[in-house]
Amino acid sequence: MSRIEEARTSAAASPSPAPFVDSAWRHTDRPLHTTKPTVTGKIVKYAAIGRVTLRNHFAYVYDFIVRSIFLILIMYIFTQLWRVTYQGEGSALIEGYSYEQIIWYILFAEALATAFPSLSTRIEEEVKNGDVGYKLTRPFSYIGYHYVGYLSEVSVRLLVNLGVGGLLGLCLFGWPAFGWGWAGFLLMSAGAVTVNFLLNMILALCAFWVEETRGLEFVYHKLLFTIGGMLMPLELFPEKLQAVCRWLPFQTVLYFPSRTAVRWADASLLPMLAVQAGWILLLSIGVGIMYWRGVRKLNVNGG
Repeated sequence: MSRIEEARTSAAASPSPAPFVDSAWRHTDRPLHTTKPTVTGKIVKYAAIGRVTLRNHFAYVYDFIVRSIFLILIMYIFTQLWRVTYQGEGSALIEGYSYEQIIWYILFAEALATAFPSLSTRIEEEVKNGDVGYKLTRPFSYIGYHYVGYLSEVSVRLLVNLGVGGLLGLCLFGWPAFGWGWAGFLLMSAGAVTVNFLLNMILALCAFWVEETRGLEFVYHKLLFTIGGMLMPLELFPEKLQAVCRWLPFQTVLYFPSRTAVRWADASLLPMLAVQAGWILLLSIGVGIMYWRGVRKLNVNGG
């Protein structure tokens, strides 16, 4: 018998693989037994992302110094501006705010506003250089990844801004009588950062269609500075404009935390937290829809 005939006979005599296993591996490109990540595993994963973001941010020491100098310059301008305003009014209170309260209010609002990084710039660059395609295939949520990094960076920036601004306020007015205002500010800031992230994410996800989103972010910042209550409390606005602002999410970002800090006795904490929670829910739905539609139409350049 030839060697070819012997090989054929041996192959015919050997048992064939089980049809179930063969069909399973032929019709799927993944193992038969897969394990889903646990809640603890997800927490550890996103905590690691936050730690990496913090380490990267701590590497830029000069960025902290420049931002601190900018905050001091801005506050110096506002102190002079409001001093002249109160002297011109000839009154110790304007809409229930003293001169000291106004300066502390603006200090808290500026500390928050300057702590927010540019989310549109990051996602815009990811779309342009093709990194977004790589991150979309990673085993984590694209929105969750950016939220954890955003939260970590804001936390560091805010602590530095509060330290610098607090020293400036102590030099001007001494120790403030805020009571539980500090705790209220930190509590409201958690929701404020989340609302601001969601608003910025909606604008940033427009990069999936138009790629250039910095103009939209610029307009949003101006709205936040004006009707968001950074330049002055909303009580100083005309009544009709105040009524409009109450229906917009911008007040939850800067006005709510800053007012809670300086006027803790008059703060309606639970209603403000409820308004923040409502906007977080609505904006989360909007981000989810934008992300779902954007990924389907994503056109990645490069990468």
